[in-house]
Amino acid sequence: MSRFFKLLIPVLLAVSAGAIVLFFLSLRNPDTPARWTYKVVNMFPHDRKAFTQGLVFEDGFLYEGTGLNGRSDLRKVELETGRVLQSCKLPDEFFGEGITIFGDRIIQLTFQSRVGFVYDKETFELQREFNYPTEGWGLTNDERHLIMSDGTPMLYFLNPEKFAQDHKIMVLDQDSPVWGLNELEYIDGQIYANVWPTERIVRIDPGTGGVIGWIDAEGILAPEDHSDPVDVFNGIAYDPAGRRLFVTGKFYPKLYEIKLVPAR
Repeated sequence: MSRFFKLLIPVLLAVSAGAIVLFFLSLRNPDTPARWTYKVVNMFPHDRKAFTQGLVFEDGFLYEGTGLNGRSDLRKVELETGRVLQSCKLPDEFFGEGITIFGDRIIQLTFQSRVGFVYDKETFELQREFNYPTEGWGLTNDERHLIMSDGTPMLYFLNPEKFAQDHKIMVLDQDSPVWGLNELEYIDGQIYANVWPTERIVRIDPGTGGVIGWIDAEGILAPEDHSDPVDVFNGIAYDPAGRRLFVTGKFYPKLYEIKLVPAR
């Protein structure tokens, strides 16, 4: 073999190896969802008796909807202290679920009763009731529609005045439906959803239902905070002015302000 070919062989092998790598990289789905973990940047007290079902931040206060028959309510909460400033108890037969603020109204779902409530935001006075054909889990809005989950992979977009369904989307992680969509928050053009009963949040494209990414919040509740019974991770609220993201859970003793960190 000539000296020329001896020198050429390593080059050919290197090119072939590179071509193989590029080939396999090309097989990866470019739409593979992004992944984040979290960093806790602040902690606030949270009522251990609150079975958190809905969470919203507006004008410096938290608004929280809680669940369980006989214990469900709507409340306005001071962020820094966790103190309940105002509340409205639901009738015992209703299991409260997600809430959202739409203009000067607070809208609250119930679990299996298929009844929703509309309150005056300032007074918590009940203005009306409405019905829907599914279970009620999470609720948010995009300033045009109410967006509701029912524990399935579906999200329902409702007219905020008539409460009739305008359209719906199926949430897919590539080709796989995402079950257990629970508490919702609309943030910067995306829908964030707790995925029951995990410590994960899924970020969703509201136009297509496609999964944009996943937030892994595993371990956010410290071992010492498990001394009393707690339930699942649930509750997402966003402060657009301060760009602060808050999360908590049912019976959690703390509410967390977190910063998202790209997963390695």
